[in-house]
Amino acid sequence: MATFALERADGRPIDGFVVNLGGDHYAYENRCPHAGRPLDLGLGRFFTDDGRYLVCGAHGAVFAPATGVCVEGPCPGARLRPCSVARDGGDLVITWPS
Repeated sequence: MATFALERADGRPIDGFVVNLGGDHYAYENRCPHAGRPLDLGLGRFFTDDGRYLVCGAHGAVFAPATGVCVEGPCPGARLRPCSVARDGGDLVITWPS
């Protein structure tokens, strides 16, 4: 798990995080679609206790890490906003989709 900051085309900052699932990487904006708060609330904790799902620390919304879809909690079917992830040699390149 790693966090990052990006800048959108309009200059607004985006805080995000990357999930590594068996070598596949997924990146999302660190913002819950339910209440607009960071998932980790600044605590650096994104996963449920069993490590299977992403969880919002504010309201307990639970998200599938490979899709960002809310599978339980106050916003079923809502999605985390994904970022694009690509490889450049050994580096990950993360961009906000235009």
